Amino acid sequence: MTADAPGVFAQLVGQDVVSTQLQHAAREAGAMTHAWLFTGPPGSGRSVAARAFAAALQCERPGGADPGCGRCGGCRTVLAGSHPDLLVVATTETFIRVDRARELALAAASQPTGGRWRVILVEDADRLNEQAADALLKALEEPPPRTVWLLCAPSLEDLLVTVRSRCRHIRLRTPPVHAVAELLQQRDGIDVAMAHYAARAAQSHIGVARRLATDEHARSRRRQVTGIPLGLRDLGAALAAAADLHQEAGAGASAASAEEAEQGRRELLRQLGADPDARTQPPSVRMHLKRLEEEHKRRARRQQHDTIDAALTDLASVYRDALVLGSGAQVEPVNATELDQVRQVARAMTPEELLGAMDGIGVARARLIANGAPLLVLEAMMIGLILPNSPAGAPT
Repeated sequence: MTADAPGVFAQLVGQDVVSTQLQHAAREAGAMTHAWLFTGPPGSGRSVAARAFAAALQCERPGGADPGCGRCGGCRTVLAGSHPDLLVVATTETFIRVDRARELALAAASQPTGGRWRVILVEDADRLNEQAADALLKALEEPPPRTVWLLCAPSLEDLLVTVRSRCRHIRLRTPPVHAVAELLQQRDGIDVAMAHYAARAAQSHIGVARRLATDEHARSRRRQVTGIPLGLRDLGAALAAAADLHQEAGAGASAASAEEAEQGRRELLRQLGADPDARTQPPSVRMHLKRLEEEHKRRARRQQHDTIDAALTDLASVYRDALVLGSGAQVEPVNATELDQVRQVARAMTPEELLGAMDGIGVARARLIANGAPLLVLEAMMIGLILPNSPAGAPT
């Protein structure tokens, strides 16, 4: 963690420069601006940084010195997501639509009720479709004096130039493996060896690292994914691997969605004054239930896409390690516990073929983001990853 950062900024792992910059902006009026864009690779802590900054802006520490104490009511309620002047948008859908963007623009026009700022935090700004982004331009360019926008996205290129040009850019870097491992040990009580394995295998993605460190099923599933390259011997194996990835992601999304959907259904019926246990509901209630069902289906699709994307990140790491190993570069492998498999892949493929495999996985990820049919995307990708000169057997 950031050892010298106070309060809320201590949550940021390996981001000392960012912590200092944000604390200075919260403390000095001249360093403040009306719109901020936080970018960084997955797991770098974009939303954590934005939430910490929001807490510092609402901090009630006397005198305003070193805002972001983490102990006052302002800091605690922002971190909990319950501050009345904080609006957090974390979509569970593939895109943030124009009607939602208009709601945000309207909310941004209101004055803070008790805090210093009215803060609009959009954790998935890269999911703004073009119409939604256009709807926010005026609000981003000329917000009320006490309104501040905090947008999060993987990179500048994930937003329209008209949006990013209106924001002050904060770039986060991938935290070092040792810093993530230290966080897992201190915060979650993970032993040293497991913490370092998880941090390295997760490529410093803090959330993924914690899951790998605490969930044996997640570790087992990752081993299966990293074993895919050597099994891609022919068309049948490629189609089977695609179907397995698709089925695993769909099963996980369906299980989580079913439980969430039932809880949401009962809560909605309670709010409408209907009997959750009744076999039939009035037409007006059924209309609300249908909308809720459609929302949960969208959430399940998003979760499926995210699960597949995480698996593709693990898959790409094998080809990356094979390329590094073949080049002789002194770079720590992501898959240090699967080096035998990595060596076999490195022997079976040329550097150009390894780069082509990584490009193919990148294309598949882009197609998923563009709402491509997951199974078709995976099948096309796996066919492109079939081991060269090995139609009937494993590489020698």
